[in-house]
Amino acid sequence: MDGFGHPVAGRRQLLTKGLWIGIWLVFLAGPVEDLVGAEHGGVATALGWLGLAAFVCCYLTLVFRYTSRVLDWRVVHVSFGTLLTLAVVLSFAFGTAWLGLFVYVAVSAGAVLPMRYAMWVIPAVTGVMIAVGLRTDSIGDLLGSLAVLTLLVGFAMTGVRELVRTTIQLRQARATVAQLAANEERLRLARDLHDLLGHSLSLITLKSELAGRMLPAHPDKAAQQVADIEQVSRQALVDVREAVSGYRRRTLDGELAGARTALTAAGVEADVPLQAPAALPGEEGETALAWALREAVTNVVRHSGARRCTVAFMSRHTLDGPMVELSVEDDGRGGSSTVRGNGLTGLAERVEAVGGVLDAGPGARRGFRLTARVPLDRGTEPAPGASALGSSA
Repeated sequence: MDGFGHPVAGRRQLLTKGLWIGIWLVFLAGPVEDLVGAEHGGVATALGWLGLAAFVCCYLTLVFRYTSRVLDWRVVHVSFGTLLTLAVVLSFAFGTAWLGLFVYVAVSAGAVLPMRYAMWVIPAVTGVMIAVGLRTDSIGDLLGSLAVLTLLVGFAMTGVRELVRTTIQLRQARATVAQLAANEERLRLARDLHDLLGHSLSLITLKSELAGRMLPAHPDKAAQQVADIEQVSRQALVDVREAVSGYRRRTLDGELAGARTALTAAGVEADVPLQAPAALPGEEGETALAWALREAVTNVVRHSGARRCTVAFMSRHTLDGPMVELSVEDDGRGGSSTVRGNGLTGLAERVEAVGGVLDAGPGARRGFRLTARVPLDRGTEPAPGASALGSSA
Protein backbone atom coordinates (compact mmCIF):
# COMPACT_ATOMS: atom_id res chain seq x y z
CA MET A 1 0.00 0.00 0.00
CA ASP A 2 1.32 3.44 -0.92
CA GLY A 3 0.19 4.99 2.36
CA PHE A 4 1.63 2.26 4.58
CA GLY A 5 2.56 3.80 7.91
CA HIS A 6 1.04 7.16 6.98
CA PRO A 7 -1.86 8.75 8.86
CA VAL A 8 -5.11 8.76 6.90
CA ALA A 9 -5.32 11.86 4.69
CA GLY A 10 -8.28 12.20 2.35
CA ARG A 11 -11.36 10.17 1.53
CA ARG A 12 -9.51 7.77 -0.77
CA GLN A 13 -7.02 6.69 1.90
CA LEU A 14 -9.86 6.46 4.42
CA LEU A 15 -11.80 4.19 2.08
CA THR A 16 -8.72 2.06 1.35
CA LYS A 17 -7.89 1.60 5.01
CA GLY A 18 -11.55 0.93 5.81
CA LEU A 19 -11.72 -1.81 3.17
CA TRP A 20 -8.44 -3.33 4.39
CA ILE A 21 -9.69 -3.51 7.98
CA GLY A 22 -13.25 -4.41 6.96
CA ILE A 23 -12.08 -7.56 5.18
CA TRP A 24 -11.45 -9.15 8.56
CA LEU A 25 -15.05 -8.61 9.62
CA VAL A 26 -15.80 -11.79 7.68
CA PHE A 27 -15.33 -13.64 10.98
CA LEU A 28 -18.58 -12.04 12.13
CA ALA A 29 -20.49 -14.30 9.75
CA GLY A 30 -21.22 -16.71 12.62
CA PRO A 31 -22.91 -14.17 14.94
CA VAL A 32 -24.81 -12.57 12.03
CA GLU A 33 -26.05 -15.94 10.81
CA ASP A 34 -27.08 -16.85 14.34
CA LEU A 35 -29.10 -13.64 14.77
CA VAL A 36 -30.78 -14.04 11.39
CA GLY A 37 -31.52 -17.76 11.48
CA ALA A 38 -31.93 -18.77 15.11
CA GLU A 39 -35.06 -18.22 17.21
CA HIS A 40 -33.90 -15.96 20.03
CA GLY A 41 -37.00 -13.84 20.44
CA GLY A 42 -37.48 -10.21 19.48
CA VAL A 43 -35.87 -8.62 22.54
CA ALA A 44 -32.88 -10.98 22.55
CA THR A 45 -32.31 -10.47 18.83
CA ALA A 46 -32.45 -6.68 19.19
CA LEU A 47 -30.00 -6.78 22.09
CA GLY A 48 -27.77 -9.09 20.08
CA TRP A 49 -27.65 -6.70 17.14
CA LEU A 50 -27.01 -3.78 19.50
CA GLY A 51 -24.21 -5.64 21.29
CA LEU A 52 -22.65 -6.70 17.97
CA ALA A 53 -22.74 -3.12 16.65
CA ALA A 54 -21.10 -1.83 19.85
CA PHE A 55 -18.45 -4.56 19.58
CA VAL A 56 -17.62 -3.61 15.97
CA CYS A 57 -17.43 0.10 16.88
CA CYS A 58 -14.97 -0.60 19.72
CA TYR A 59 -12.88 -2.85 17.49
CA LEU A 60 -12.69 -0.35 14.62
CA THR A 61 -11.90 2.49 17.03
CA LEU A 62 -8.91 0.61 18.42
CA VAL A 63 -7.52 -0.66 15.13
CA PHE A 64 -8.21 2.50 13.10
CA ARG A 65 -6.88 5.08 15.52
CA TYR A 66 -4.27 3.44 17.72
CA THR A 67 -2.32 0.91 15.65
CA SER A 68 0.36 3.40 14.64
CA ARG A 69 0.43 5.52 17.81
CA VAL A 70 -1.47 5.68 21.10
CA LEU A 71 -2.40 9.23 22.11
CA ASP A 72 -4.85 8.49 24.93
CA TRP A 73 -4.36 5.30 26.93
CA ARG A 74 -7.60 5.83 28.83
CA VAL A 75 -9.60 5.45 25.62
CA VAL A 76 -7.60 2.33 24.77
CA HIS A 77 -8.21 0.74 28.17
CA VAL A 78 -11.93 1.54 28.17
CA SER A 79 -12.41 0.37 24.58
CA PHE A 80 -10.44 -2.85 25.09
CA GLY A 81 -12.26 -3.62 28.36
CA THR A 82 -15.61 -3.02 26.66
CA LEU A 83 -14.56 -5.24 23.76
CA LEU A 84 -13.62 -8.12 26.06
CA THR A 85 -16.74 -7.71 28.17
CA LEU A 86 -19.03 -7.75 25.14
CA ALA A 87 -17.29 -10.85 23.76
CA VAL A 88 -17.82 -12.70 27.07
CA VAL A 89 -21.42 -11.59 27.57
CA LEU A 90 -22.53 -12.22 23.98
CA SER A 91 -20.85 -15.63 23.86
CA PHE A 92 -22.48 -16.65 27.15
CA ALA A 93 -25.86 -15.39 25.99
CA PHE A 94 -25.97 -16.67 22.42
CA GLY A 95 -23.65 -19.69 22.34
CA THR A 96 -20.75 -21.14 20.37
CA ALA A 97 -21.37 -19.19 17.15
CA TRP A 98 -20.23 -16.05 18.95
CA LEU A 99 -16.85 -17.34 20.12
CA GLY A 100 -15.27 -15.84 17.00
CA LEU A 101 -15.52 -12.44 18.71
CA PHE A 102 -12.50 -13.38 20.81
CA VAL A 103 -10.40 -13.38 17.62
CA TYR A 104 -11.07 -9.64 17.31
CA VAL A 105 -10.21 -9.11 20.96
CA ALA A 106 -6.83 -10.81 20.39
CA VAL A 107 -6.27 -8.76 17.22
CA SER A 108 -6.99 -5.55 19.13
CA ALA A 109 -4.54 -6.56 21.85
CA GLY A 110 -1.82 -7.25 19.27
CA ALA A 111 -2.53 -4.05 17.35
CA VAL A 112 -2.59 -1.62 20.26
CA LEU A 113 -0.95 -2.92 23.41
CA PRO A 114 2.82 -2.80 23.95
CA MET A 115 4.62 -6.05 23.29
CA ARG A 116 5.35 -6.70 26.98
CA TYR A 117 1.60 -6.62 27.71
CA ALA A 118 0.37 -8.25 24.49
CA MET A 119 2.53 -11.34 25.17
CA TRP A 120 0.36 -12.30 28.14
CA VAL A 121 -2.94 -10.57 27.23
CA ILE A 122 -3.37 -12.60 24.01
CA PRO A 123 -2.97 -15.99 25.76
CA ALA A 124 -5.27 -14.71 28.55
CA VAL A 125 -7.95 -13.80 26.01
CA THR A 126 -7.56 -17.26 24.46
CA GLY A 127 -7.98 -18.80 27.92
CA VAL A 128 -11.15 -16.82 28.54
CA MET A 129 -12.49 -17.94 25.18
CA ILE A 130 -11.80 -21.59 26.07
CA ALA A 131 -13.47 -21.18 29.48
CA VAL A 132 -16.58 -19.69 27.89
CA GLY A 133 -16.66 -22.29 25.12
CA LEU A 134 -16.48 -25.24 27.52
CA ARG A 135 -20.13 -24.65 28.33
CA THR A 136 -21.09 -26.23 25.01
CA ASP A 137 -17.93 -27.63 23.34
CA SER A 138 -15.15 -29.99 24.38
CA ILE A 139 -11.63 -28.80 25.09
CA GLY A 140 -10.34 -30.71 22.06
CA ASP A 141 -12.70 -28.98 19.66
CA LEU A 142 -11.82 -25.57 21.06
CA LEU A 143 -8.06 -26.12 20.96
CA GLY A 144 -8.20 -27.50 17.42
CA SER A 145 -10.10 -24.56 15.98
CA LEU A 146 -10.58 -21.16 17.56
CA ALA A 147 -7.90 -21.33 20.27
CA VAL A 148 -5.02 -21.80 17.83
CA LEU A 149 -6.49 -19.24 15.44
CA THR A 150 -6.89 -16.67 18.22
CA LEU A 151 -3.28 -17.08 19.32
CA LEU A 152 -1.83 -16.98 15.82
CA VAL A 153 -3.84 -13.99 14.62
CA GLY A 154 -3.20 -12.06 17.82
CA PHE A 155 0.58 -12.52 17.73
CA ALA A 156 0.65 -11.92 13.95
CA MET A 157 -0.99 -8.57 14.59
CA THR A 158 1.81 -7.62 16.98
CA GLY A 159 4.20 -8.04 14.07
CA VAL A 160 2.04 -5.87 11.83
CA ARG A 161 1.85 -3.23 14.57
CA GLU A 162 5.65 -3.20 14.98
CA LEU A 163 6.09 -2.99 11.20
CA VAL A 164 3.75 0.01 10.96
CA ARG A 165 5.41 1.84 13.83
CA THR A 166 8.92 1.05 12.56
CA THR A 167 7.95 2.37 9.13
CA ILE A 168 6.72 5.61 10.67
CA GLN A 169 9.90 5.98 12.71
CA LEU A 170 11.98 5.34 9.59
CA ARG A 171 10.13 8.04 7.67
CA GLN A 172 10.63 10.47 10.53
CA ALA A 173 14.33 9.59 10.69
CA ARG A 174 14.71 10.15 6.95
CA ALA A 175 12.97 13.51 7.21
CA THR A 176 15.29 14.45 10.08
CA VAL A 177 18.38 13.42 8.10
CA ALA A 178 17.19 15.42 5.10
CA GLN A 179 16.61 18.46 7.29
CA LEU A 180 20.02 18.11 8.91
CA ALA A 181 21.64 17.78 5.48
CA ALA A 182 19.85 20.93 4.31
CA ASN A 183 20.98 22.80 7.43
CA GLU A 184 24.55 21.61 6.93
CA GLU A 185 24.45 22.78 3.31
CA ARG A 186 23.21 26.21 4.43
CA LEU A 187 26.04 26.43 6.95
CA ARG A 188 28.57 25.42 4.31
CA LEU A 189 27.20 28.03 1.93
CA ALA A 190 27.35 30.66 4.67
CA ARG A 191 30.97 29.74 5.51
CA ASP A 192 31.99 29.81 1.86
CA LEU A 193 30.37 33.19 1.27
CA HIS A 194 32.00 34.56 4.41
CA ASP A 195 35.39 33.29 3.29
CA LEU A 196 34.89 34.65 -0.21
CA LEU A 197 33.40 38.04 0.58
CA GLY A 198 34.48 38.83 4.13
CA HIS A 199 38.00 39.96 3.25
CA SER A 200 36.96 41.67 0.00
CA LEU A 201 34.12 43.66 1.57
CA SER A 202 36.30 44.67 4.52
CA LEU A 203 38.98 45.86 2.12
CA ILE A 204 36.43 47.77 0.02
CA THR A 205 35.05 49.46 3.14
CA LEU A 206 38.51 50.42 4.35
CA LYS A 207 39.60 51.83 0.99
CA SER A 208 36.31 53.70 0.60
CA GLU A 209 36.84 55.44 3.93
CA LEU A 210 40.44 56.19 2.98
CA ALA A 211 39.41 57.61 -0.41
CA GLY A 212 36.82 59.81 1.30
CA ARG A 213 39.45 61.33 3.57
CA MET A 214 41.95 61.82 0.73
CA LEU A 215 39.50 63.32 -1.75
CA PRO A 216 39.63 67.02 -0.70
CA ALA A 217 43.42 67.32 -0.39
CA HIS A 218 44.78 64.50 -2.56
CA PRO A 219 42.37 63.69 -5.39
CA ASP A 220 45.03 61.72 -7.28
CA LYS A 221 45.58 59.38 -4.32
CA ALA A 222 41.81 59.11 -3.83
CA ALA A 223 41.48 58.08 -7.48
CA GLN A 224 44.08 55.33 -6.90
CA GLN A 225 42.03 54.05 -3.96
CA VAL A 226 38.89 54.04 -6.09
CA ALA A 227 40.76 52.05 -8.76
CA ASP A 228 41.81 49.56 -6.10
CA ILE A 229 38.19 49.33 -4.93
CA GLU A 230 37.09 48.54 -8.49
CA GLN A 231 39.74 45.82 -8.84
CA VAL A 232 38.81 44.19 -5.52
CA SER A 233 35.09 44.28 -6.30
CA ARG A 234 35.63 42.72 -9.74
CA GLN A 235 37.72 39.92 -8.21
CA ALA A 236 35.02 39.36 -5.57
CA LEU A 237 32.42 39.11 -8.33
CA VAL A 238 34.56 36.53 -10.18
CA ASP A 239 34.98 34.50 -6.96
CA VAL A 240 31.24 34.51 -6.30
CA ARG A 241 30.44 33.42 -9.85
CA GLU A 242 32.93 30.55 -9.62
CA ALA A 243 31.48 29.47 -6.30
CA VAL A 244 27.90 29.56 -7.61
CA SER A 245 28.93 27.60 -10.70
CA GLY A 246 30.45 24.98 -8.42
CA TYR A 247 27.21 24.70 -6.43
CA ARG A 248 25.15 24.35 -9.58
CA ARG A 249 27.44 21.84 -11.28
CA ARG A 250 26.12 18.31 -11.47
CA THR A 251 28.42 15.72 -9.92
CA LEU A 252 28.36 11.98 -10.43
CA ASP A 253 28.45 11.22 -6.70
CA GLY A 254 25.41 13.42 -6.15
CA GLU A 255 23.52 11.90 -9.07
CA LEU A 256 24.38 8.34 -7.99
CA ALA A 257 22.88 9.01 -4.57
CA GLY A 258 19.82 10.57 -6.20
CA ALA A 259 19.50 7.61 -8.58
CA ARG A 260 19.46 5.11 -5.70
CA THR A 261 16.82 7.12 -3.90
CA ALA A 262 14.61 7.60 -6.97
CA LEU A 263 14.78 3.95 -8.07
CA THR A 264 14.12 2.61 -4.57
CA ALA A 265 11.17 4.97 -4.11
CA ALA A 266 9.72 3.75 -7.41
CA GLY A 267 10.00 0.10 -6.32
CA VAL A 268 12.85 -0.68 -8.74
CA GLU A 269 15.76 -2.80 -7.51
CA ALA A 270 18.78 -0.50 -7.84
CA ASP A 271 22.20 -1.94 -8.68
CA VAL A 272 24.05 1.37 -8.43
CA PRO A 273 27.72 2.02 -7.52
CA LEU A 274 28.27 3.56 -4.12
CA GLN A 275 30.49 6.26 -5.60
CA ALA A 276 31.86 7.52 -8.89
CA PRO A 277 35.05 5.95 -10.27
CA ALA A 278 38.38 7.45 -9.28
CA ALA A 279 39.31 8.17 -12.91
CA LEU A 280 36.97 10.85 -14.21
CA PRO A 281 37.04 13.31 -17.12
CA GLY A 282 37.21 17.03 -16.47
CA GLU A 283 34.40 19.07 -14.99
CA GLU A 284 32.51 19.40 -18.28
CA GLY A 285 32.82 15.68 -19.00
CA GLU A 286 31.68 14.74 -15.50
CA THR A 287 28.72 17.12 -15.79
CA ALA A 288 27.73 15.50 -19.10
CA LEU A 289 27.84 12.01 -17.52
CA ALA A 290 25.86 13.26 -14.53
CA TRP A 291 23.15 14.61 -16.84
CA ALA A 292 23.13 11.32 -18.76
CA LEU A 293 22.66 9.38 -15.52
CA ARG A 294 19.83 11.65 -14.40
CA GLU A 295 18.00 11.45 -17.75
CA ALA A 296 18.37 7.66 -17.92
CA VAL A 297 17.10 7.09 -14.36
CA THR A 298 14.21 9.49 -14.93
CA ASN A 299 13.16 7.48 -18.00
CA VAL A 300 13.41 4.23 -16.05
CA VAL A 301 11.22 5.56 -13.25
CA ARG A 302 8.61 7.18 -15.48
CA HIS A 303 8.27 4.99 -18.53
CA SER A 304 10.00 1.60 -18.30
CA GLY A 305 7.91 -0.37 -15.82
CA ALA A 306 11.18 -2.09 -14.90
CA ARG A 307 11.86 -4.20 -11.83
CA ARG A 308 15.64 -3.81 -11.88
CA CYS A 309 18.05 -1.13 -13.07
CA THR A 310 21.83 -1.50 -13.31
CA VAL A 311 24.29 1.40 -13.44
CA ALA A 312 27.91 0.63 -14.29
CA PHE A 313 31.13 2.42 -15.22
CA MET A 314 33.82 1.04 -17.53
CA SER A 315 37.08 2.38 -18.95
CA ARG A 316 37.48 2.00 -22.71
CA HIS A 317 40.60 2.34 -24.82
CA THR A 318 39.53 3.52 -28.27
CA LEU A 319 41.25 4.94 -31.33
CA ASP A 320 40.34 8.39 -30.03
CA GLY A 321 42.03 7.70 -26.71
CA PRO A 322 40.88 6.49 -23.29
CA MET A 323 37.23 6.98 -22.40
CA VAL A 324 35.04 6.44 -19.38
CA GLU A 325 31.73 4.77 -20.16
CA LEU A 326 28.51 5.04 -18.22
CA SER A 327 25.80 2.46 -18.89
CA VAL A 328 22.27 2.39 -17.48
CA GLU A 329 20.24 -0.72 -18.31
CA ASP A 330 16.79 -1.81 -17.15
CA ASP A 331 14.60 -4.88 -17.68
CA GLY A 332 11.44 -2.96 -18.53
CA ARG A 333 9.35 -2.62 -21.65
CA GLY A 334 12.06 -0.91 -23.69
CA GLY A 335 11.66 1.80 -26.28
CA SER A 336 8.87 1.50 -28.82
CA SER A 337 10.55 3.67 -31.44
CA THR A 338 14.00 4.34 -32.84
CA VAL A 339 13.28 8.08 -32.92
CA ARG A 340 14.87 9.93 -30.04
CA GLY A 341 12.77 12.22 -27.93
CA ASN A 342 13.69 15.74 -26.96
CA GLY A 343 15.37 14.55 -23.75
CA LEU A 344 17.73 12.10 -25.47
CA THR A 345 18.39 14.53 -28.31
CA GLY A 346 19.44 17.28 -25.93
CA LEU A 347 21.48 14.81 -23.92
CA ALA A 348 23.29 13.57 -27.04
CA GLU A 349 24.18 17.16 -27.93
CA ARG A 350 25.52 17.76 -24.42
CA VAL A 351 27.69 14.61 -24.54
CA GLU A 352 28.94 15.34 -28.07
CA ALA A 353 29.88 18.86 -26.99
CA VAL A 354 32.60 17.39 -24.74
CA GLY A 355 33.80 14.97 -27.43
CA GLY A 356 31.71 12.01 -26.25
CA VAL A 357 29.22 9.61 -27.78
CA LEU A 358 25.71 8.67 -26.65
CA ASP A 359 24.05 5.37 -27.59
CA ALA A 360 20.50 4.36 -26.64
CA GLY A 361 18.53 1.31 -27.63
CA PRO A 362 17.28 -2.15 -26.61
CA GLY A 363 19.19 -3.96 -23.88
CA ALA A 364 21.10 -7.20 -24.30
CA ARG A 365 18.13 -9.35 -23.26
CA ARG A 366 15.20 -7.01 -22.80
CA GLY A 367 14.48 -3.52 -21.60
CA PHE A 368 16.44 -0.42 -22.54
CA ARG A 369 20.11 0.52 -22.35
CA LEU A 370 21.70 3.96 -22.44
CA THR A 371 25.45 4.30 -22.85
CA ALA A 372 27.46 7.53 -22.64
CA ARG A 373 31.20 7.62 -23.39
CA VAL A 374 33.26 10.69 -22.56
CA PRO A 375 37.00 11.21 -23.22
CA LEU A 376 39.16 10.63 -20.17
CA ASP A 377 41.89 13.11 -19.36
CA ARG A 378 45.33 11.64 -19.95
CA GLY A 379 46.35 12.57 -16.42
CA THR A 380 43.55 10.49 -14.95
CA GLU A 381 43.92 7.45 -17.20
CA PRO A 382 43.52 4.25 -15.17
CA ALA A 383 46.28 1.73 -14.85
CA PRO A 384 46.52 -0.94 -17.57
CA GLY A 385 44.20 -3.86 -16.94
CA ALA A 386 41.64 -1.88 -15.00
CA SER A 387 38.36 -1.98 -16.83
CA ALA A 388 35.54 -1.87 -14.31
CA LEU A 389 35.27 1.33 -12.34
CA GLY A 390 33.36 1.90 -9.13
CA SER A 391 31.83 -0.58 -6.77
CA SER A 392 28.26 -1.70 -6.79
CA ALA A 393 25.88 -1.48 -3.88
